[in-house]
Amino acid sequence: MAITKPAYFDERGHFFRTPEEATQSDLAALLGRIGEGDSLAPGIAKTLFEKRREIERIFADHDAILRGVEAPVLRDAIGKMGNVTAMPSAKVA
Repeated sequence: MAITKPAYFDERGHFFRTPEEATQSDLAALLGRIGEGDSLAPGIAKTLFEKRREIERIFADHDAILRGVEAPVLRDAIGKMGNVTAMPSAKVA
């Protein structure tokens, strides 16, 4: 008996069984060829996908710094360092 299953495709039209695999393929294509021999891009793309929340948080903190807003993660990290004194917030040029 025939059955239907969902299919996922990357931007180049390649078929994948899961949405994660399709997204990782798109990330690898975006990265291009990395390294000599077999490209490291697929492995890097998989890591980027797996670490997405952490990566997005890092970029959010970066954007906050550029806006001149003290990022909560930085404030917490500075508070935990015994050898660093937090300065008053200042606008970053």
